[in-house]
Amino acid sequence: MDLAFLSGWLGSVPLAAMPLLLACVGLILSERAGVVSLGIEGYLAMGAMTSAVLILQGAPVWLGVAAAMLAGMLLALGFGVAVVLMRAEQVLAGLATMAIGLGLAGLLGRSQVHRPFEGLAPLDVGALAGLPLIGPLLFRQDALTYGALALCLLLGWALAHTRLGLRIRAVGEDPATADVAGVNVPLHQLLAVACCGALGGLAGAYLSVVASNVWVENMVAGRGWIALALVIFARWSPVRAIFGAFFFGAVEALLPRLQAIGWEAPVYLMGMLPYALTILVLAISACRAGHAQEPAALGVAYLRQDRR
Repeated sequence: MDLAFLSGWLGSVPLAAMPLLLACVGLILSERAGVVSLGIEGYLAMGAMTSAVLILQGAPVWLGVAAAMLAGMLLALGFGVAVVLMRAEQVLAGLATMAIGLGLAGLLGRSQVHRPFEGLAPLDVGALAGLPLIGPLLFRQDALTYGALALCLLLGWALAHTRLGLRIRAVGEDPATADVAGVNVPLHQLLAVACCGALGGLAGAYLSVVASNVWVENMVAGRGWIALALVIFARWSPVRAIFGAFFFGAVEALLPRLQAIGWEAPVYLMGMLPYALTILVLAISACRAGHAQEPAALGVAYLRQDRR
């Protein structure tokens, strides 16, 4: 592997990592509030489709990205109403939400499939982009990459150091005690689920607006499930999620580059490598269950008892 290969590989890592990171941080917010959001794959699909369709219709890129976040949030709020207010079973409701999101994205975006558009180009930062290895990785990215990374760091800080973050974590650990302390449990759970949907929609927009500049049905390709595994890998910490997302992104970005230089390996074997890695991460996490930081009330529907 020469320097040019390594530079090109490192420069493409954020393209693969950022959708995983955004989806993972959204899931962390939701699960910290005690809600398992298995519909994340649907949020990504809706975000990718919505942003692409609006841009193809002449809307500016920023409007397409904002609409993608709104689409993911609306789908997530439907799920949130079902599981938080109506106390539907979270796993089944999440799978149904995923199917709805994938189906709607395929139906509404069918006429725009395979139509390329102009997305976001890397920022011009001058000579810094030409630095060996770190230049392409750190200084040859687009504005959405830098903004999304800053947003994830900000959300991680807010979750750990603000009153709102404390309330969200309290709701996920012991909703009854949080309720007694005056915290509105359903409101905070709905807020966390809505943020999860918005970040999932943003992750989908990144796929279409930055990574590919085209909308293709099923382009999400299981990234939501990898993000779910990343939550466990990161032990519900947004900061650890950054390292996990870039690790998975490095593996995903490496495979097509190895194929491009003629490295002989079965195509299907290489395609399944990220998912095999996901299973390995889950197995390792299961062996370290005693070190996990899973919210105590994760997946448990809270039924408030009348206090007299």
